[in-house]
Order: sequence, then structure tokens, then C-alpha cells
Amino acid sequence: MTGDPLNVLELFAGITRRLATRKNGMNIPDLIGGRPNPQWIEWLMGFPTGWTDLAHSATPSCTPSPSTSAASSPPTTIPDRSPVGEEPIMTKPHRVIEGPAILDRLHDVLTKYVVLPSPEALDAVVLWIAATHAQQAWAHAPRLVIRAPEKRCGKSRLLDVVEGTCCNPLITVNASTAAVYRSIGSDDPPTLLVDEADTIFGGKAAETNEELRGLLNAGHQRNRPTIRWDNARNRVEKIATFAMAALAGIGQMPDTIEDRAVVVRMRRRAPGETVAPYRHRRDGPALRQLANDLSVWLRASLPKLEQAEPVMPLEDRAADTWEPLIAVADLAGGDWPDRGRHAAESLTAERDSNTVASDRIRLLTDCRAAFGAAEAIPTSMLLDRLKTDPEAPWSEYGGTGLTPMRLGTLLREYDIRPDTIRFPQPVGQAKGYRRAVFGDAWQRYCPEPEAEPYQPYQPYHSSSEAVRLDNVVRLQPYQATLDEMPPPPAADATGTA
Repeated sequence: MTGDPLNVLELFAGITRRLATRKNGMNIPDLIGGRPNPQWIEWLMGFPTGWTDLAHSATPSCTPSPSTSAASSPPTTIPDRSPVGEEPIMTKPHRVIEGPAILDRLHDVLTKYVVLPSPEALDAVVLWIAATHAQQAWAHAPRLVIRAPEKRCGKSRLLDVVEGTCCNPLITVNASTAAVYRSIGSDDPPTLLVDEADTIFGGKAAETNEELRGLLNAGHQRNRPTIRWDNARNRVEKIATFAMAALAGIGQMPDTIEDRAVVVRMRRRAPGETVAPYRHRRDGPALRQLANDLSVWLRASLPKLEQAEPVMPLEDRAADTWEPLIAVADLAGGDWPDRGRHAAESLTAERDSNTVASDRIRLLTDCRAAFGAAEAIPTSMLLDRLKTDPEAPWSEYGGTGLTPMRLGTLLREYDIRPDTIRFPQPVGQAKGYRRAVFGDAWQRYCPEPEAEPYQPYQPYHSSSEAVRLDNVVRLQPYQATLDEMPPPPAADATGTA
């Protein structure tokens, strides 16, 4: 449409006024299934809001008023077709596609089909799903680990809902590493969903899938490609690994994956906890519509999200993992920023408290207990004390138990080495370890928990007023109070005392 803006406007206004005229014997509203929406037409054509309301003889102004400035974004509601004769659908919003309301919609969908272990876990899953629709904006791609102690805890059902609402899902129960590489390698990567992940990373299968684990670890951060030699083209090829991924399975995932993940520990529904049955054919379209709405909202804000540096309640890798989720929460507003940060702190603390320490960390902790108050200890005595703990793995470590050589190998990673020390008799001179060489490693890797400050006992008083301690009568054992003693005898009483 070209020419004088005034003529264009009058032509456009005339078209919109005539949309109710008949065409081929049928009203336009009958053809399109409802009355046309002038506000949406204005937005699609790029005209300022309200221009179609001008009278036929009015002369439009080329400078719109502040209240009718040019629309830079679509209306915040998506209209459906309404029956002929009703008011324009903009007065009856159908679904909101921005702000906290769309996250609340996703929250309601999750609670409809799945019982999550805590409100914090539910908020975390909501924010993680939303973050998949803005992967181009993130420097880190957080993983979502959905794990359970037993079957029938709802992990696969949760993954179904995640598949229906996330961006560009790619779900599998098993896949070759090469296939995953080729699927991820793009500027707009899919959201990788792996069900039955315990069959991939559990038991003996873990050794054969180390390359896949390396891919998932590397893909947590942008610009960590895999390099392969292309024989056909006789050149080096860089394959992108960056993509958000969710893994569901029984038991703990590899610690390097959980360290980069939002971990949700599912459990079986208790009596009285009910959910709606999920059917992909029936319920899937509604979930995909919600996914489309999330995409419309978040992709319009990609430049803002790319520059986002939210204030994080966490540090280091945990902050990297949760930053995209907190950025989405801040963009939504409402109470979501507070909910997102609370979920980050709560789930990270829960993950850390349930993480199984590595053998080396466990050894450092057990060595501290074995030292006691000693400043030095012979290697033989240290090994004996380590092996006497029935809950520790050292008596059977390596098949034959922990040996001086294996002990030295494990501790060498922390720059802890044995020395020749002169001990009191009957030990004398022998190989051993000094407490001082453990100090730095203990402080960095397994610091002792801080003791809670001593709180003196305070008796409970039901009254909020201060308790008066003056005029207190201190009684001897078995001494009656004045109120309990009998009255004195009468003056004319007879007898002996």
C-alpha cells in the first residue's frame, strides 16, 4: 500500500467500515466466523491504535497523540472467533500470552496432571519449561533431572507434560551419541528429553555411554563444540552441543549431570492425592497451544533476556544453572521473582544434602574423624581406623581393601603426601601423615558445619508482659506457705500447743 498517508488512511478506514456489507449473498462476519476486530487489523497493518474510529469526514492527523501512539507489540490477548451479533472479542479476552498470567496457566496445567513433591519444585519446572522457549538468549542450558526411588512415581507423566509445553521437543528412550550430536547442532536447538535415563547411565551401561555423558556436560555451556574429522569433505567439523535437556529415571543420575541440573525428586502419590488422566491425542493440542503462547511472549523479549543479569541467590555453577529461570521470573513479574529465587535456594540445598560424596571427599571426611586430636598418625593406624567403620567402603575398597598405595593415590589429588615421622615408642620412626597437610583440603572440600550458637534456656511464659521477680519467697523443702498454714487459735482457747 503506497501513496499519500492521508489517502491510505481514508481508504483503510472505509474498508473497515464496509466489512459488514454483503459479499456474494453472505455477510462478511458469516464468512470469517465472527465480527472483525479493528484493533488487530490496526496492529497487523502497522497503524496507530484508534485510527479506524475516525469519522468519514474527519481529517486525520499525521502525529498521533500519546495515548494513540503506534503499536509496537500485539495485543496481550489472542481473540477467538465470536458468534455474529456479539461484541468484539477484545472485550472478552481468551488467553493471556505475557506476564505472570501465562506462567500461572502453565502452573495449573502441571498440577492438573502431576503431583510434584513441593511448591518449590513445581515453580522450578514451570520456569524451566518457559526457559526452553528462549534458548537463544542463554549462556548456559540448565538440565532438568526428574528422578524417583521407585517406579510409578510420576516421572514419565511429568516428562509427557514437559514434552507438550517445551520448545521443539526431541524425546527418546535411547539414542546413539552421533544421532544426538546431529540433532542438537543448530542455532535453534531442540529440547532434548531422555526417558528411562537410568538404563543409559546406570550399572554397566554407564561405562559404554561416557561419550553421551560428556556431551550433556559440555552442552551446559555455550561455545563448547565437539570437533570431528569429516572424511568426505576432508576437513575438521565443529558440532554444537548447546541445548537444554531433561532426563527422567530411577535413582541418581551421574553427579556431573546433577551438578548442572535442576533436580526434582518425585515420589508416589499419597492416598487422597488425585490427578487427571493424560491422553496425548486429547490433551496434547491444548499443551502445544500453551507452548506457542510461551514462544510468542518470550521470543518477543529475546534482546532483553540476552542482556539480563538477574541478582542471584546462588554462586558458581548453581548460579549459572538457575540464571535463565530467574531471568524468566523477573521478566514475568508479579510474585514470580520471589518464587523463583526461593525455589533456587530450596532445591539447590536439597540436592546438595542428598548428593552422594565422591570417594575422595568421603576419604577426606573419614580421615578427619580418624585423626581425632592427634597432630600426626602412622599410615598403618590411619588405615586400621578407616577400615573399622562398618558404613565406610574402605574395608572392601578395590576388592581387597584400602592399601597404603591406594590411600596415597587418592590423597595425592589434594597435594596430601605421607612423610617419614618419628612417633613415640613403641611405633618409632614410620611413614605417616601430618594433620597440617590436610587442613587446606578439609577447609575447601569438606568444611565442618558451623556449630549453632549457644542459646540459654528461657522458660516459657504465656503472658507477653515481663515477669516480675521481686518479692519472691524462697521456700525450704516441705515448708508450707503462709496461705496453707492453719489460722492461729482463739484467745480463750485452752490446751497445750
